[in-house]
Amino acid sequence: MGKTVVLVIDGFGIGAMPDAGALRPGDLAADTCGHVLDHCRSALGRPLRLPALGSLGLGLVRPHRDLAGGPALPVAVGRAALGYPGADTFAGHQTMMGADFSRVTVARLGEHLDEVSSALGAAGHAVERWDGRPLLLVDGSVLVHDNLEADPGINWNASGRLTDLPFDRILAVARTVRTVAPVARVIAVGGHADGPLGAYVRDGDGGTVGLDTPATGFYRNGGLEVRHLGADLDHTRQLPELAARAGIPVTLVGKAADILVCEAAVRRPAVDTAEVLAHTLEAVRAPGDALVVTNVQETDLAGHQQDAERYGRILERTDAGLAALIGLLDRPGDRLIVTGDHGNDPTIGHAHHTREYVPVLIHRPGAAWAEPLPDAPTLADVGALAAQSLGLDTGALANGAVRTRTATRTAPVGS
Repeated sequence: MGKTVVLVIDGFGIGAMPDAGALRPGDLAADTCGHVLDHCRSALGRPLRLPALGSLGLGLVRPHRDLAGGPALPVAVGRAALGYPGADTFAGHQTMMGADFSRVTVARLGEHLDEVSSALGAAGHAVERWDGRPLLLVDGSVLVHDNLEADPGINWNASGRLTDLPFDRILAVARTVRTVAPVARVIAVGGHADGPLGAYVRDGDGGTVGLDTPATGFYRNGGLEVRHLGADLDHTRQLPELAARAGIPVTLVGKAADILVCEAAVRRPAVDTAEVLAHTLEAVRAPGDALVVTNVQETDLAGHQQDAERYGRILERTDAGLAALIGLLDRPGDRLIVTGDHGNDPTIGHAHHTREYVPVLIHRPGAAWAEPLPDAPTLADVGALAAQSLGLDTGALANGAVRTRTATRTAPVGS
């Protein structure tokens, strides 16, 4: 065994999946990685500096003039399809950790207003339709609405301003909604807005109506509190629980600490990329074996803000952190797995996630070859690879498999 780090660059896609245009035909042109590289070369007057990602083989799965053409490290390199409908962080991480999320229910809040209102009323809340539209105002302060940042009908939100009420009251509303919601995730969101929340309500795709969360200032103003309430899953058959039961210390960093379930895990929630990377490095420096799952969220936020230059700057910060991790993970049993959970192309013309393949870049200290991996049909295969590196039974996961090429000619590292 050794230390295994799964680092998820949130919203880091490398090209559209074949069904990416089902909801928005223009998404067939999505390519988060390529478009960010192109934009930043033009905007900054120089290529992005991504030496660690280049050395891990990103240029093999997404060839680009600004990426090294071949890896400089002992790696296994491939790409993964998402393995779940739409493009969603929660579903992506649950799938990656071994859940079968192929049957996520898609539903608009407007289709379930009566049962949601009844459940909230029975719990003692005052409920009314907001401005006659298909979203709810609860206790005069909390909006229950469709999530406009994911694909329509994947998630619902309960949002409130922390100047109006404490986060635990927003969370109580979300928990009641969760009891009747058929969707994958109900998200409780509390933050500091630039004005009344009603000013930021807008129509979304597919008949949805909700809060434009990035426009509220929640992400800019500090103090953001978020809790993700997921659909029922057998978390005992996901990677963190498997590792913990085997006596391997588990640390969840960044958004992974918010959305993954493991009672034994050390949680290090954070949004700022420097803080996320610092927590990750701290966990890796601790003695003994370890599983560390990290989410770098600010790339995804830059995608939602349609800010390709900011996305590129965060990629450079992440790359510097990866270089430090590569320096620490130097034993033959250690693994660094870098991947994404979906795409979020900031140049595509909308603020939604994009349905893209993601890279799977695996640093394998002590290996003599760079190995190409076959396309994985699901992110669950990433979790299976991590389980294998920790000596765990991959068959104990609810989903995912370790797939290798047969009779594949591999090349020496750096060739």
